[in-house]
Amino acid sequence: MPATPLPLLLEPEMLEPLLADPRLLLVDLSRAEIHAQYHIPGAVHLEYGRIVRMAPPVGGLLPDEAQLSEVLSAIGLTPERHVVAYDDEGGGKACRLLWTLEAIGHTRYSLLNGGLHAWANEGHELTQQPTRAIPSSYTARYADTEVVADTAYIRSHLGDTTHALLDARSAMEYRGLQRHAARGGHIPGAVNFEWAEAMDQGRNLRLKPAADLRRQLEGLGITQDMTVTAYCQTHHRSAHTWFMLKWLGYRARGYAGSWSDWGNRDDTPVES
Repeated sequence: MPATPLPLLLEPEMLEPLLADPRLLLVDLSRAEIHAQYHIPGAVHLEYGRIVRMAPPVGGLLPDEAQLSEVLSAIGLTPERHVVAYDDEGGGKACRLLWTLEAIGHTRYSLLNGGLHAWANEGHELTQQPTRAIPSSYTARYADTEVVADTAYIRSHLGDTTHALLDARSAMEYRGLQRHAARGGHIPGAVNFEWAEAMDQGRNLRLKPAADLRRQLEGLGITQDMTVTAYCQTHHRSAHTWFMLKWLGYRARGYAGSWSDWGNRDDTPVES
């Protein structure tokens, strides 16, 4: 790898000459059937369900440290390795992995911009050859990183003008017209920015240019001096939003459980 750290957002042409570097850990969070058909050479497959915990009706919670340690050891992660994550959907699953790594203090990571769409559509090498991960002994410990928001944190900042809430769900979910919890609507004060709005459909699902995204966020009243918490239904879509905010230089958090937590409680306020 280059002497300088890899950027947070990595372009396919920068990744290609690094594929054989053992200091890199390339992780594919695409669907298993897609990975079996084609993937980037050297990529290990990681099933998305292994990095989230369910406690019905709440989903998308952080796994416990023992489970996460087992998962990360199985793919060969060590503290020195730099993770490059991608998926086949524009980055939601990949970003959830990166948010989880941030939560345990592993900050050596990048998102492949555009993921499998950009890599495949722009003629980079693909393979069906499985990659055998060399297991490690990685110990995951959740660190005090200020990247995770919970219900208590959000409630304590409702109405706080130094904090903002960004709802990454669809407009129908935000307005309570499509409901996937006991209650519909959104957290009071939250503004709606559907996660796919950050993707450039004409550039293989890459993130839109930073200036364009900042303009969109400022139009919603989200300014650089705020701490922004992103949420969706289970912090899958909003993990992509969290990554976008981090890339743009915002202080950003993600709400594990998201609306599946807030909307299924009876002690949280709701707007629609």
